[in-house]
Amino acid sequence: MGNAAAGAGLARLMAGDTEDAREWFARAVERYRESYELAPPESWGRPIAILKARILGDDLNGGKLDALWTLEQDAAEAESSIGRYAAVLALLVLGRDGEARALADDLRIRGDFPAPVGDALAFIAAQDPLGYVEAVEAVLESFETREEYLEDLPVADTVIVLQALAGRRNMQAELSSPLLP
Repeated sequence: MGNAAAGAGLARLMAGDTEDAREWFARAVERYRESYELAPPESWGRPIAILKARILGDDLNGGKLDALWTLEQDAAEAESSIGRYAAVLALLVLGRDGEARALADDLRIRGDFPAPVGDALAFIAAQDPLGYVEAVEAVLESFETREEYLEDLPVADTVIVLQALAGRRNMQAELSSPLLP
């Protein structure tokens, strides 16, 4: 149910209806939170989805609370790259860039995580706008060349999240794509 609500939020965001998108992202957070309670330990997809929904819905206060909650689940100590990704997103939402940078640097070299996403996260944390632009362009290209999307919606949601995090540091890239709002 969380993915369906997030998909509706993405569709509304792409249509330019940010207010309706926010409502759908808030619903997605509720559904992801409910399903997390029933999920096995180390199910990091839901905390990631919660953080992304908060960022996409431009809910900074809710995002900070969920970022703290994600870190309380020991995401930063996770063995999996997905758990570490959750921690990096949480730390960036909280503005704890130094801590985020160390974890993002680890993601960049792992074979089980997309290097361009790790690069973009590390450059955001380092507040390196030139490196960030190159990395986020590579992430966007990966979306533009894929055939499958979340809920079958051709939207570069990870790029939108990265751009929001970069924008909070005044280093958002100028991107244009039919996969972006």
